[in-house]
Amino acid sequence: MTTTVDLNADLGEGFGRWTLGDDEALLEVVSSANVACGFHAGDPTALRRVCAVAAERGVAVGAQVGYRDLAGFGRRFIDVEPEELTNDVLYQIGALEAFTRVAGDRVRYVKPHGALYNAIVHHEAQAAAVVEAVHRYDPALPVLGLPGSVFLTLAAEAGLPTVAEAFADRAYTPEGTLVSRREEGAVLHDADEVAARCVAMATRGEVEAVDGTVVAVRPSSLCVHGDSPGAVAMAVRVRDALHDAGVRVAPFAGGAT
Repeated sequence: MTTTVDLNADLGEGFGRWTLGDDEALLEVVSSANVACGFHAGDPTALRRVCAVAAERGVAVGAQVGYRDLAGFGRRFIDVEPEELTNDVLYQIGALEAFTRVAGDRVRYVKPHGALYNAIVHHEAQAAAVVEAVHRYDPALPVLGLPGSVFLTLAAEAGLPTVAEAFADRAYTPEGTLVSRREEGAVLHDADEVAARCVAMATRGEVEAVDGTVVAVRPSSLCVHGDSPGAVAMAVRVRDALHDAGVRVAPFAGGAT
């Protein structure tokens, strides 16, 4: 039985005058913040603000790296050359590191975003490129990813600390992967249902797939999407449900002290 689990959300995804999600409110609830690095979303002012508040509240900051795709919010696959992808990931980690250092902290982990996250479940060349970037930046930096993915397998082989993640508000296939956002029902919106699923994952290591079968999952971190409608209320409901079930919520990678 899992007695401690991390609760993470995607933050810093606004851009200029465009606001997405309530970063301030979510930083009161989550234990880790996957902060955009400017490629799929986020601008320097937004990123600095999120990193500063996260440091004040002891929330661990992770670099959420993605494809160079502002127009598509990083949710479109890009057939980028591995060497270029490695350099793109290095660039993004370095950019966020600057803001965490100004805030008196550091980047605590790396989590790929959107289409890149899904691609490297199976795409070996791109998975290896991301692993190469993180390993060259800091071989002790943890990476967050989907259990059973090529990405986590290659990361472990390279000696990177790996952290298994599950999604609070996403539907699962019987194979343990995420249902595509293009399909109906891919994103869950009922806070009570989501909270119950999170408790099941944290305490029993299982989640119900779209066909009704039970899929084994043993996450060290649970993700609530910050851009979903009612994200703050859902995150609060999840955290309260975990607490009521005797599960402690804490960052897997530590936070600013």
